[in-house]
Amino acid sequence: MADLRPEITSERSAAQLQQRRDAALRRFVRQTFGFRGTLRLHCAAIGLDLLRAPLNLLLAPVFLAVRLLAVLVRVLGGKRVAGWLASRRILLETAVAGEVRRWTLRFLGELRVDDLAPDASAEQIEHAVDDYVGTRGAVAEMTTTLFVLLAGYLLFHAATPGVLSLAGPVAELRAHRSAVEGFPLGQGLGRLYYGVFPTNLGLWRVVLTALALAGLGALVTTFAGVLADPVQVATGTHRRRLQRLLDRLDRGEDGEGLPREHLMARMGDLSDLAVSLLRILRG
Repeated sequence: MADLRPEITSERSAAQLQQRRDAALRRFVRQTFGFRGTLRLHCAAIGLDLLRAPLNLLLAPVFLAVRLLAVLVRVLGGKRVAGWLASRRILLETAVAGEVRRWTLRFLGELRVDDLAPDASAEQIEHAVDDYVGTRGAVAEMTTTLFVLLAGYLLFHAATPGVLSLAGPVAELRAHRSAVEGFPLGQGLGRLYYGVFPTNLGLWRVVLTALALAGLGALVTTFAGVLADPVQVATGTHRRRLQRLLDRLDRGEDGEGLPREHLMARMGDLSDLAVSLLRILRG
């Protein structure tokens, strides 16, 4: 009968290494994205991030289109071209994203020192971390979408998945309030009058309201992680996402394709556009 002790010892050693890596991963997630950690992270957002955030919202559809093209090219057999497309940096790196990237790379370096790191090249690690940072940014956009949905429901009892669908009701509310306050016979009669006859809502008012809400939305997105990070720590989402990164590096894969978080964030944009068009067609 063959001696199975070397194989059993090897399995135990691998299990112990995995346990040590899991413990290090949990500790990193808790320290980096817990309430204190995320506050420390978002201190970097005070500054140029307030300008980068709205630009990234405009560039997000371009990012999605390039990633979808990369997936299509990979399916058609063009792995080299697909890898080149997937590695293009479309979005501007915010200071918060830079901090997350730096801390994640440092975490992977600490794993390497303890012989717990995946056996991956520096280029593979860079690409994997860039994808991870981008995914976290998409989650911040999703958090903003939830805030907008909540605001639309509380204020107007309507579905508002984005600033476009929220701009119309907000502009109408502001126009109604302005008309009532300026009614010649007093606000009481003004409320009665404009309760029967709608106010004249110019396109310029809707556009200005949309621009103002877009700026506010970008600001919320910049600091959304202050709330979203601790929630994701509590639910284990951050840990699972980082585990996905490590598994990808363990397998030696060059790209993750298109993470579902980016698709979900863009689905919010498409829903916003669809709701806005539907309201326009209904008049």
